[in-house]
Amino acid sequence: MELAICSLASGSSGNSYVIRSEKTALLVDAGISNKQICSGLEKLGLRAEDLSGVFVTHEHSDHIKGLPVLLKRCGAKLYTTQLTADQLPVDPGRVRAVEPGEVLDAGDIEVSCFSLSHDAADPVGYSFRSGGSVITVVTDTGTVTDDIRTFIGRSDILVLESNHDVNMLRVGRYPWFLKQRILSDRGHLSNEAAAVALAEVLKAESEAGALKRRIVLLAHLSRENNFPEMALATMENILQDYGFTAGKETRIDVLKRDVMSALYTCGQ
Repeated sequence: MELAICSLASGSSGNSYVIRSEKTALLVDAGISNKQICSGLEKLGLRAEDLSGVFVTHEHSDHIKGLPVLLKRCGAKLYTTQLTADQLPVDPGRVRAVEPGEVLDAGDIEVSCFSLSHDAADPVGYSFRSGGSVITVVTDTGTVTDDIRTFIGRSDILVLESNHDVNMLRVGRYPWFLKQRILSDRGHLSNEAAAVALAEVLKAESEAGALKRRIVLLAHLSRENNFPEMALATMENILQDYGFTAGKETRIDVLKRDVMSALYTCGQ
């Protein structure tokens, strides 16, 4: 099968994604209960024991909630940075430390690690390549760097944070310090920031005569400061401002917070 991804959950209350190829199944983050993870894997025809690796982006609870129990269920190696591993309630012997800029093999999937900008010990994103197809997960970052744009450009399927609407956040009930955290360069991407980042990548591709088709999955939506229709509309409107039509060059879907997604396959 082509390289594929399924979101088991994506939002401020929990995040977990399954990446699979013909021979390998990987998990990115375990921010929901082990029971939910195993239920999602079962629906994909997998068991926890089938996982070849668990990749953790950072130590916040919405990304590691089910991790300790999951690791007791399976023999998979845990991949994360050493600074993040130092924050996790897991056996250090289970950790295979990775560094931003590193490329490693997990089964028949090549995994690249890159830095994000978030208020955690050492937050990273991951890009997965197999059979010429690439899936990249970019969430929990307050800004989009040139390095992140490079990985966005390589992707056939992109999971991209679209956390909040700035106006909803500013007038909402969150305390001021939390609003400032979310809006900072070490917070979360707004709908507009995510859309502009993607649009700039598409613009560069178009100017180079190399515009590619891809699937973009808007992720990590805030329960309090966003809703799917707004995230999607913002993305579509900004792409249109840059001269692109969503659904033509780029398919845009929104991942739900508490509902398992469809299996998205490269080349669909």
